[in-house]
Amino acid sequence: MDLSITFIVVIFALGFVGSFISGMLGVGGSIIKYPMLLYIPPLFGLAAFTAHEVSGISAIQVLFASLAGVWAYRKSGLLHKEIIIYMGGAILLGSFIGSYGSGFLSEEAVNVVYGILAVIAAVMMFIPRKTVEDTTVISFNKVVASSLALIVGIGSGIVGAAGGFLLVPIMLTVLKIPTRMTIATSLAITFISAIGGSVGKIITGQIDYWPAFIMIIASIIAALLGAKIGQKMNVKILQWLLALLIAGTAIKIWVDIIQ
Repeated sequence: MDLSITFIVVIFALGFVGSFISGMLGVGGSIIKYPMLLYIPPLFGLAAFTAHEVSGISAIQVLFASLAGVWAYRKSGLLHKEIIIYMGGAILLGSFIGSYGSGFLSEEAVNVVYGILAVIAAVMMFIPRKTVEDTTVISFNKVVASSLALIVGIGSGIVGAAGGFLLVPIMLTVLKIPTRMTIATSLAITFISAIGGSVGKIITGQIDYWPAFIMIIASIIAALLGAKIGQKMNVKILQWLLALLIAGTAIKIWVDIIQ
């Protein structure tokens, strides 16, 4: 393992940027850290990570980034416990199944799954919706919420994501949860998902521990900062930032798969 200053700085920077956006937008950060880890290190003359290594590093890093984000939201009143219990339990099971099963998939298959998830998330973010942003009375279909969380868990577990980038559009568009509550609550569900994902990656030996450790340090700092800023930002700006981020990533990954 090359532990040069360049390697440490590049990996730390990638972890910081991804986790800052993670805390701000309520996603685990893998939606952008996955392609960044695949494509950016070689630009600095560093060895390229394999898709399995990237998914392993992402899985364990998201665990800490989402935990830091939840900690920042702990007194906000935006963490909806019932949604967290139903969707968290389902996504925990799904993420373990997906992460364990990913050890038997090819590199290309892991990338294709990621590309499919990113396209679905991008489409959902651009679907027009009507929500009452300041409502305090939340009702949701528990069967639909749990079923979708299980499916998200399996797919995201394969690529080492915790599924935050899919949970957010599902909670906004399908379950009709207000944006700020969605961002805070999805971080808690993402954390639970990351537990299952991390265990599966560890069991199948897909984690490169040094870069994972560097990214965890960056994550804890950046996710807290991002969450504090996200609580103060305009809701519409948050929605568009997330939509553009997911759409751009989906396009990039598919261009590379097709080539």
